[in-house]
Amino acid sequence: MNAEADALTTVKDADRKHVFHSWSAQELIDPLAVAGAEGSYFWDYQGNRYLDFSSALVYTNIGYQHPKVTAAIQEQAAKLCTVAPGFAVDVRSEAARLIAERTPGDLDKIFFTNAGAEAVENAVRMARLHTGRPKVLSAYRSYHGATSTAINLTGDARRFGNDSATAGVVHFWGPFAYRSPFYATTEAEEGERALRHLEDTIVFEGPQSIAAIILETVGGAPGVLVHPDGYLAGVRALCDRYGIVFVLDEIMVGFGRTGRWFASEHWDVTPDLICFAKGVTSGYVPLGGVAVSAAIAETFARRPYPGGLTYSGHVLACAAAVATINVMEEEGVVEQSARTGAELLGPGLRALAERHPSVGEVRGLGTFWGLELVRSKETREPLVPYNAAGADNAPMAEFGAACKKGGLWPLIAGNRIHIAPACNIAPQDVAKGLQILDEALTVADAHTV
Repeated sequence: MNAEADALTTVKDADRKHVFHSWSAQELIDPLAVAGAEGSYFWDYQGNRYLDFSSALVYTNIGYQHPKVTAAIQEQAAKLCTVAPGFAVDVRSEAARLIAERTPGDLDKIFFTNAGAEAVENAVRMARLHTGRPKVLSAYRSYHGATSTAINLTGDARRFGNDSATAGVVHFWGPFAYRSPFYATTEAEEGERALRHLEDTIVFEGPQSIAAIILETVGGAPGVLVHPDGYLAGVRALCDRYGIVFVLDEIMVGFGRTGRWFASEHWDVTPDLICFAKGVTSGYVPLGGVAVSAAIAETFARRPYPGGLTYSGHVLACAAAVATINVMEEEGVVEQSARTGAELLGPGLRALAERHPSVGEVRGLGTFWGLELVRSKETREPLVPYNAAGADNAPMAEFGAACKKGGLWPLIAGNRIHIAPACNIAPQDVAKGLQILDEALTVADAHTV
């Protein structure tokens, strides 16, 4: 047995014996053993290289192993590995400053968490304490994390096994013109009807009982859902009318993913709270947080905020954030993401849709796109049923296997493939990924009618 094979066996055996994987039936999975990664690629112990069109879980915004970020983490580790969150530390202050400079409006205070779900938990807590109200509204097509409140806020099927029905959450239908719950025929009509539905929900739930409305600025896990123009501004207006805190979940789409530092910039909308994580450090060290408006920060100026985390603003994570943001600024990564979407991914994916009967719709911004796969473009029947598993999910499983066989690592959710490469992906790698997708989609085409 050679060294690579021996290492593979060791890693796989230990994984099987000791690692409990998320969202999985433990005996039915066989995780790929990853040996290394760089830029837009990772590889296994057998030398198979994969072009990562998932950015891990949509967070390696500057790709794997960027030397300036790894060096910054090493430098910080040599200087100060950790310190309690109650102290003022140079790198923590600098990370907060750099983030606050890029948030809209007066969201100038940063509460650090370890990840996105904790950001959502704390944003909701802040909103409830600020307003003195219990309820939070969120969309059915949404994902906000897997902790207690966050999973109740989540609208997709992952909520089903966790929903306690006691978290004070009320779900509503957001706009999705391709599968309109409002029988709209245009994007504008969809947005208008969705806003009317949301206001009806507010009125019938009792505005005096609603602390916050939380929305993903661009729906991530639900299928890269880009809201119609005017919708987010309309939600902002409803929140102002009824004294409700407006929370935007930018965990997946912040820090260059849509071609802006924050996706809310596309619509010039300023929420009261922004949840962030993932791309802020390119995932090199876990970090999340809440950007807090002046009005909500004032609530806790002389009143203690009843929340905290042992590792809030961990210095290694903050060093990674400072280096990541500086790299994105110096190398024009945000602008590159915008160009890649407008000039390469958008046109390339729309061309695939014209060639393949299985592609019902293409939608996205920057380096964040989704292909809606269908059995029929006319009926728009999804390629697999909602929350499909086992044999019902075979068409998507076969399509995913074809992507991997071609050397592309996909991010598949339901009947969709999400296209989320590194924000600084090279043009030749975009072309390569589109070519592999083109070939793999013939497998999906075989299941159309």
